[in-house]
Amino acid sequence: MALALDATTLGTRLTVLALSVVYRGGAIPGAWPLLPATAQHAWRREWLRMLRQVPRAVPRTWTVMVLADRGLYARWLLRRITRLGWHPFLRINTGGTFRPKGHVRSVSLKPLGPEPGTTGPGTGIAFQGRQRQLHCPLLACGEAGDTDPWLMLTDLPPEASAACWYGLRAWIEQGFQITKRTGWQWQRTHMTKPERAARLWLAVAGATRWRLSVGGEAEETIPASTVPDVTALVPAQPRMRRATRLRRVSVFRRGWPLILVALLDQAPRPIGRLRPEPWPAVTTWKEHAPLLPDLEVPLAA
Repeated sequence: MALALDATTLGTRLTVLALSVVYRGGAIPGAWPLLPATAQHAWRREWLRMLRQVPRAVPRTWTVMVLADRGLYARWLLRRITRLGWHPFLRINTGGTFRPKGHVRSVSLKPLGPEPGTTGPGTGIAFQGRQRQLHCPLLACGEAGDTDPWLMLTDLPPEASAACWYGLRAWIEQGFQITKRTGWQWQRTHMTKPERAARLWLAVAGATRWRLSVGGEAEETIPASTVPDVTALVPAQPRMRRATRLRRVSVFRRGWPLILVALLDQAPRPIGRLRPEPWPAVTTWKEHAPLLPDLEVPLAA
């Protein structure tokens, strides 16, 4: 299962810290503390509290990847994710340094992008200073002429993971669009109190899961021969490769006619079932132990 962390705002009124399950091009909200948009702080306490609560709903036998953009990277966040037994894919800025394993000097992350279509540079020490450095794998992914490659810190060996997995994080952006203008029109609310808006998000989360599950199940039952191949319409981008086919109709939109027709015909409402797509396979990663059992260095609280 892939979880994505990100924040979204409602004008100057509310900020939502969202943890969502990414699914077939969309995202289902799983946890969402709401804060006044004027509250300026690091949100550390809210993220940690949320991450403490979510594992109760996740079977321990599941493999969980947690994806976050570089604006959310923090060592305390990476530590919490690994302590939960999950695997972080946290993108970082290019302003730091990295010392690959076997090297005696650190190099700047800025020119560290790999050759087009490849990942690297492998295991080593990210950043400098006792309170910042981490012994961990660094995944990178870029294209020819790309001045801003993806750089991700994780705890999985490079041979058992792929930088392109980070592309799933973009689905939470589609989840925010579903919540707002392309779906439930949350931007039209006049609510200003976070506790009231949080209850509304509970209804939004349930309704989103319903439509995505109905639409996803319908998409899964479409014969492959009837699905047009649209991959040729999109320029080849190695770092954006995914295990899913490109869609002309979103799963969220596909689910609505099925529900509406059932309501108009007074037929039993379709319930739907979450049927995720195959995970991008690189290797049987469970054969490899995570490389951050204790993050290998003392971490500040």
